[in-house]
Amino acid sequence: MSEKSILNEIDQNKEEFIEFFRKIIQADSINPPGNEKNVAIIIEDYLKEIGIKTEIFPFGDNRANLIAYLNDNFSGKNLLYNGHMDVVPPGSEEDWKYPPFSAYIKRNKYIFSRGAADMKGGLVAMVIALKILKSLKIEVSGNLILNAVADEETGGKLGTAWCIDNPLKSIKCDFAIIGEPSGLNPLPKAILLGEKGHLQVKITTKGISGHASMPSMGKNAIYMMSEIIEKLDRIDEYIPKIEPPIERDKLKKMIGVAFPSEKILERILNDQPLLQNVLQSLVKFSKAVTMIKGGIKENVIPDSCEIIIDFRLLPGQKVDAIMNALKKLIENDLGYIVKNQQPGTSKEICVVLEIFNASEGSYWKQWEESQDLKELYNIIETIYEKKPFYFLLPASADAHYMRNDGYCPQTILFGPGSMGTAHAIDEYIEIQDFISAIKVYALFAYNFLSKK
Repeated sequence: MSEKSILNEIDQNKEEFIEFFRKIIQADSINPPGNEKNVAIIIEDYLKEIGIKTEIFPFGDNRANLIAYLNDNFSGKNLLYNGHMDVVPPGSEEDWKYPPFSAYIKRNKYIFSRGAADMKGGLVAMVIALKILKSLKIEVSGNLILNAVADEETGGKLGTAWCIDNPLKSIKCDFAIIGEPSGLNPLPKAILLGEKGHLQVKITTKGISGHASMPSMGKNAIYMMSEIIEKLDRIDEYIPKIEPPIERDKLKKMIGVAFPSEKILERILNDQPLLQNVLQSLVKFSKAVTMIKGGIKENVIPDSCEIIIDFRLLPGQKVDAIMNALKKLIENDLGYIVKNQQPGTSKEICVVLEIFNASEGSYWKQWEESQDLKELYNIIETIYEKKPFYFLLPASADAHYMRNDGYCPQTILFGPGSMGTAHAIDEYIEIQDFISAIKVYALFAYNFLSKK
């Protein structure tokens, strides 16, 4: 068996793969509530056709994780392919050019749908790569493990984290790829070595209600919240200093590898403000107020106001450090009492801090020493006919569960689709990008696992 046989198998069955991809897209797995079992059953049926062992682990209401194995041998090298089945809600369907779950094909070049890029494209490409290795009866000395997970879009604790702590716990992992979209138009494909952490905090200010005609008789919770928002930029003074895993200048050089000259790179960066913003976000802790709610009636002094703050943490920053800094900021700068749960009386003036989503960032520190990573780089360059570049993800992903807990530090993110279209109206993926990803996953697994 040769690499050429694998590539021929993919090229000869493109239409089948595209239709299977569309079927997965059209299966409802919006999170919340999830419904990932709809996708897991389709994947299981597809893989069972050629005798691939699969296990579905159901939980909750129509939710599930899935694991599939190329064979029963786990004593050699084990390669893990991970992808999430859930997608974010589409928003208003009226804003879409095409129905968001139609998997509409445009000019035989693009597929438009929620989840096309994030990340059913990468997930399906991994499923197909596993099936190809099985159908071609490729002799290997290790195992390819597919982990299709739930819950990534709401933190991943019920998906990747659960799988690592349970069915995958006893299986050694030598290398892992998460199929998140790693394109960043107009740049070539990226191999993502780390990602930022994510912390969402609900702040509730508790005041005292009263009639709006006598505002001094109450304590306006909205005014309290405005004080907190105004002071928020000072939180950096309370956070222990930490260096980014890769400095901005080195990140630029890492991108520059994919371009024939520095002048071309500079022109692209100058023409693309998005890329400048990405570079900036990768080397800094960031925060944003994303939601606000307050007041019960137009003539009543509000006794409660809520905001959500979305924090993005550098690898190495701890959730506890951010929460302590936020508490000190409110206590020291504003003098309010801070609690971690709602007060027992409506007359107590205070501020309540509640975490409802948290994950710390992660980074593969020894990536430059990995021969397997160099092999993956070469395969991507061959298939895409462009040099990829190493980079970091400005958002969060499930990789931190693998790296930070020591299960598989050598975890990277690579997949079809662009980060710029993920979660967006009119999300799409290029069909050729999807097909190329199948080739990369199949060839890398073949080279990683084959007997020499």
